[in-house]
Amino acid sequence: MLLELKSTPAMPDRPDLTEDEALASARAVTTLLGRWGLTDEEARQVLGGLAPRTWSRWKAGKIGRIDRDLATRLSLLLGIHKALRIMFVRDTERAHAWIRRANTVFGGQSALDVMMGGQMMDLYGVRRYLDAERGGW
Repeated sequence: MLLELKSTPAMPDRPDLTEDEALASARAVTTLLGRWGLTDEEARQVLGGLAPRTWSRWKAGKIGRIDRDLATRLSLLLGIHKALRIMFVRDTERAHAWIRRANTVFGGQSALDVMMGGQMMDLYGVRRYLDAERGGW
């Protein structure tokens, strides 16, 4: 016999991230995107089309509300960073440079080219590839 499962509300009463966690994640990703050498436009695109003014505030340390989509993007970017640090444990510069290097897995594009597609799945694809490469599956 099949039992009906209750649906999960799209907007839960409890946020996925606390305000402090969201602030810490946004600060970490802002620093990370700088270390990857992304331009402001590239960074805003990878973050889902963040407004120029919002990105300027982030760089100044003034983080506003972070919705579920943006929180997921932050999580994926931090996961990409973690995987690269594991893979290139002794060479931080190489880990940061990998983002811009052409990769046959991505059809000759760089990971940044893929992530610039603007879709959540673009970030997820890079994260999934890195997790598989480092044996995270």
